[in-house]
Amino acid sequence: MKKLLLFLYTFSIIHFGISQILKQPIPDKLVVLTFDDAPASHYSVVAPLLKEFDFGATFYVCEFPPNSKDSTLYMNWRQIQSLHKMGFEVANHTHTHANVSKLSQNDFNSQLGYIEDKCDSLAIPKPINFAYPGYGLNAEALEFLAGLNYKTARAGGSRAYDPLADHPYLIPSWATDETNKEDIIDAFDQATNGKIVVLTIHGVPDLEHPWVNTPPELFKEYLKLLKENDFQVISINDLENYINFSEAKEKIKPDFTKNLSN
Repeated sequence: MKKLLLFLYTFSIIHFGISQILKQPIPDKLVVLTFDDAPASHYSVVAPLLKEFDFGATFYVCEFPPNSKDSTLYMNWRQIQSLHKMGFEVANHTHTHANVSKLSQNDFNSQLGYIEDKCDSLAIPKPINFAYPGYGLNAEALEFLAGLNYKTARAGGSRAYDPLADHPYLIPSWATDETNKEDIIDAFDQATNGKIVVLTIHGVPDLEHPWVNTPPELFKEYLKLLKENDFQVISINDLENYINFSEAKEKIKPDFTKNLSN
């Protein structure tokens, strides 16, 4: 009898915790599209296609130091403002695409504060979501994000996001490139049983960083596949309709043993 009571007590605690993390059940076929580094193609190619398919998305912006002297390879802030006006989320990717695992707290705050101030000057809502440049992270970075009241942070890992197991500052994702089409299509099948598929997409195309290039034809193929198969495609911020991130941060311990560097 004591064992049964202990089991029921433990089950009720676990169930209560889960019910507090999820505002409503996670539907199957839920996909989040995120875009990094603010290349010019996000404005000229990606945004028009997203509007055509009526999909949401998050753009993690920075002022990426170009390898060339051609600044037109990246969006300017008026174009970033236009993304906001089109209904997309503008989120934080640091000022200079900095590896935050190597930053002091002052430098970390400065890097994120620069993007926040730029957004404020253009009437773009203050970013509340973050993505680790180069997927570089450590335990301190999570503490710094908490101090700045960020809701989520996206990492790598090439696996589906489980809101009941993954800490909100360690949201995993798949990164697309021109060589991993089969992997990405297979990943979409993992958007089931309470799990969410998150993609990291760089330039479409990415002229300066060909190792993360996604050709426009391939990107459009992904969008058509998602549309034709009735996937719901949203931004990171839209996940708040399903997940109480404050409760998740309180109840889920960050797990750094999972592969978050791919």
